[in-house]
Amino acid sequence: MKNLRSEIGILYLSPFNRKVIEKLLRENRLDFHPLFTAKPHIFISTQNPLAGKASVTLDDLQEYPYLSFEQGTYNSFYFSEEILSTVFHKKSIHVSDRATLFNLLIGLNGYTISTGIVSAVLNGNNIISVPLQVDDQIQVGWIANHQMQLGRQAKVYIEELRNVIREYGLPLQE
Repeated sequence: MKNLRSEIGILYLSPFNRKVIEKLLRENRLDFHPLFTAKPHIFISTQNPLAGKASVTLDDLQEYPYLSFEQGTYNSFYFSEEILSTVFHKKSIHVSDRATLFNLLIGLNGYTISTGIVSAVLNGNNIISVPLQVDDQIQVGWIANHQMQLGRQAKVYIEELRNVIREYGLPLQE
């Protein structure tokens, strides 16, 4: 987007990364457009022993492998795809693709942290989300170069995102 190679991007802001990300957005003439704010959840297998709990704590997760996306050698934890990226985990596995992450969630009783929005259509019925008891939040939005007008495809995509958010019953932020 900075170099006009993409029209839009999707990212999240949290209390931890907000100042750094907002500074980079300003420096690169990118605007953040909030879509929704969510409380952190974990994604786990329906077979995970924690699957029956109404919510979990970080202490509950200590014996389970934490799965996260590899951020590369030079990437900062401010750019992590998962919230709470600086929390210590006894067992931690980095993966490079979503399919591997979900297979390990199932095969190893692992977990990852996200917004709580999980699609059975995309991921099957074996993955569920459980609220994580932490004092944090995730604000998800889209970014675009403020010098560009969005094309038809980008506008359609953003409207589809809004429809999905409504389907999950989350309040849209305009």
